[in-house]
Amino acid sequence: MSVVVISKSPPVLITPSEAIVTGEHINLSSYDEMFGGRSVTVFFIFESPIQDPMGTIKRGLSQTLVHYYPIAGRLAAGDTAGEFFIKCTGEGVSFVAASANCAIKDVPEFCDSSLQEELAIFHAAEGFSNTEPLVLMQVTVFTCGGFVMGVTWNHAVGDGTGMAQFMQAIGELARGLPSPSVIPVRSKNSLVLDLPPFSTNFVQFLGMLQPSPMVFLDITVPSSLVNRIKSTYTMNYHRPCTVFEAVAAVLWQCRTRAIMSNPSALAVLTFPANARKHAVAREGFYGNCVTAQLVTAT
Repeated sequence: MSVVVISKSPPVLITPSEAIVTGEHINLSSYDEMFGGRSVTVFFIFESPIQDPMGTIKRGLSQTLVHYYPIAGRLAAGDTAGEFFIKCTGEGVSFVAASANCAIKDVPEFCDSSLQEELAIFHAAEGFSNTEPLVLMQVTVFTCGGFVMGVTWNHAVGDGTGMAQFMQAIGELARGLPSPSVIPVRSKNSLVLDLPPFSTNFVQFLGMLQPSPMVFLDITVPSSLVNRIKSTYTMNYHRPCTVFEAVAAVLWQCRTRAIMSNPSALAVLTFPANARKHAVAREGFYGNCVTAQLVTAT
């Protein structure tokens, strides 16, 4: 099947299943402010069906918002220019129920941008908005019973690690657990150290660059190659090498060889890095705590 047709219901607001304290202000950290106003969208693909996916996920989401009540709030402007905070209003997050006309296995390419636009809902525009929900969720059920969750969030709410913790809590409560396995934390003393000035300036610099055409590459790095790199590195340097480091090294080297001919030229690699350990973040903190790691070599 070459054409995937998605039918959507009008969005509804999912609010916390229990009363929460409203009016509280959650100040944004230096990490949050660096990404405030940007949106991120991720897709979770489940091939196995579950009973009543819409009702199950909506119930789990509503229960999770009791524990993660700031996510049910809205972004608000502070007294000074460029200052924002999360106002705990309990208004909820946006939820769209959708259905597809085919099975998941019949989808030709999930990375197709036009299909992704149909599998999620997005914020109206980048930047500050005190009316839009901080999280937008769409659940699309396919004819096979499998489903796709498209989740869009305002980056001021949290980074990938924090939102993964939030999504894990939804899954746990949807399965009937009485409370999340990780107790969420979001307060002014959740982080001991602020973001280093260099990281702030570097990320702001990246945001100023003009976007260039991007190409999605689905690349397989064989596990045999990864294991060989890890083994060689450990043998030579007497310390472990992670899978990420091995894969990043392969891609960095291949790309550098493909586009650069001068062996003395500086090749640059940058990637986001979880800084919770270095910022001494409290267990369960789900706000932003990510920085840009910059590596150079000839």
